[in-house]
Amino acid sequence: MTHIRNAWYVLGWDSEVDTAPLARTICGVPVVAWRKLDRSVVAMRDACPHRLLPLSMGIKEGDSIRCRYHGLKIGADGVAEEMPIKTDPVNRRVCTETFAVEERHRFVWIWVGDRALADPALIPDLWPCSTPGWAFDGGYYPIKCDYRLVIDNLMDLTHETYVHAGSIGQPELMETPIETRVEGDKVFVTRWMAGVDAPPFWSMALKQTGKVDRWQICEFIAPSAVIIDVGVAPLGAGATLADHDRGVRGFVIDVMTPETETTSHYFWGMARNFQTDDPGFTARFKNGQGGVFLEDVEILEAQQRSIDANPALKLRAYNIDEGGVRVRRIIDRLMTQVPAKTTSVETAL
Repeated sequence: MTHIRNAWYVLGWDSEVDTAPLARTICGVPVVAWRKLDRSVVAMRDACPHRLLPLSMGIKEGDSIRCRYHGLKIGADGVAEEMPIKTDPVNRRVCTETFAVEERHRFVWIWVGDRALADPALIPDLWPCSTPGWAFDGGYYPIKCDYRLVIDNLMDLTHETYVHAGSIGQPELMETPIETRVEGDKVFVTRWMAGVDAPPFWSMALKQTGKVDRWQICEFIAPSAVIIDVGVAPLGAGATLADHDRGVRGFVIDVMTPETETTSHYFWGMARNFQTDDPGFTARFKNGQGGVFLEDVEILEAQQRSIDANPALKLRAYNIDEGGVRVRRIIDRLMTQVPAKTTSVETAL
């Protein structure tokens, strides 16, 4: 196993989960999810308890689902409501496993580990996605690679110079030193580029040309999220790593959910504090961001194929890989650690 079992993972965007069954494999577990009539979400193992046909192939009836093979009807609580022969008494011991789900930050989260440990307070705090004054949207890609390779990629943005040469790459990314630090189960990789020319996107967002201070602060949040604080401020505005709300700022949001050992669900987007009342800009930016992330998908899937084709070779780590290395150590540790229940309330920012 390569993932933390007892943790919250993104099942899908809030817009993906509707009344029709959605089938998705989460951490090796086949899951089917849908919205009930009250719009709350139910998720259960995608296997009829009778002959194991996927319930996602079934027929929705109100909040319940009927298997398409022999007609066993399962309620939203996972318990049988009607047997294949309708005159048979209902055997309520016939049931399928259900999972804890929560909606937060535009995502539907699922816990496929020990349900008794499913504490909503442990959901990653992706505050820019749900804070007034910020606009947020994004998309989804299935990706044929180990989810940890995506995290490695996001915690080392020097790859932008070459992988994204035609979009967001900038030579200064290779010329500016980075700093890595660990705070508990979080890892931060920071890069401060002082007095550089703003890339076209940031000049547009700032609505001016000229030299800027640019920053990138990558933050890993267990079990598998990376948010990247990015932006620019006019040179001389007084922005610092500790205080950089002097220009335009965004958070690249990346949440990776393991599907299998070598395939993943990649949920991506950006929250921003500029042009927040312009839905047209949001749609255009989402389209452009999706194109940038497809460049990563191409590289990461090729990397996974090469790893599979060269089982005797190991990944090597250089100085630029320190963030990813530290993240993997945290994941390895948390895989063997049982989460404690907490009564803390997520901070509203």
